Amino acid sequence: MKTLLGNEILKTTLKWRSYISFIAIAVVVPLVEIAIKLEGGAWERSITRGFAQDFVVLGTIVNGYFLTQVIMNALWIHIPFLVTLGAGDQLAGEATAGTFRLLLTRPASRSRILLTKYATTLLYALALVTFMALLTVGLGVLLFGTGDLVVVGRDFVLIPESEVLWRIVVSFGLATWGMWTVASLAFLLSSLVENGIGPLVGTMAVIIVFLVISNVPVDFFASIKPYLFTTYLDLWQKMFADPVPWDEILHSVYVLGAFSVGFYLVTWYIFLRKDILS
Repeated sequence: MKTLLGNEILKTTLKWRSYISFIAIAVVVPLVEIAIKLEGGAWERSITRGFAQDFVVLGTIVNGYFLTQVIMNALWIHIPFLVTLGAGDQLAGEATAGTFRLLLTRPASRSRILLTKYATTLLYALALVTFMALLTVGLGVLLFGTGDLVVVGRDFVLIPESEVLWRIVVSFGLATWGMWTVASLAFLLSSLVENGIGPLVGTMAVIIVFLVISNVPVDFFASIKPYLFTTYLDLWQKMFADPVPWDEILHSVYVLGAFSVGFYLVTWYIFLRKDILS
């Protein structure tokens, strides 16, 4: 099992496509943070204008933690796309390259091969979110320092500096959990097609359709919203509420976990009965 997993990880790291998502984050995050730094406070004035009449702000609310939360909010709909780039290629990539038969000549069973590929998919998503976390927090703290976290949204929340870092760490962990569900869906779609583009387009289409359904104010859509996995992908945002709604977070964790397991079991069923022709 360890040898199989090591081989799959090595194959993934040797594909240049595996680095597209990392490169995108490595470009976007520094670009945003450096641009805000160079603006010299204009961006901060624009976002504080709405509550400046109700609160007296001493100093600045912009620090590395604040930027981390803002960037996570801005990119949470784009990160699934980046995760899918790697996850959707795990099975479809073998079909495209015509190496499935060679892969299945190994003494390992189909179930073990599938499990190692799925584990590689989850590790890829974990590595991507971890890279984003280290870059966002590290560069943000380097450029803007630390301090209390002001969460600007429907509710005004002030989180003391002593609590901020562990909340951010947990929020990225929850974001990884959500991305594992997205990766599981892409992995499922990867078992159905022979081209890596299909899982990418299919996964994003599902996410977009579900998000549209969730946001249209129609009673029928409201009734099915709890059954859509996209409803729970924002569970990481709950870490910036005061107090933290742990019951809601645990419910979201259970639901997303159930979806991930369900997606994998369907993939397993399809893969075991798949007629490998190349």
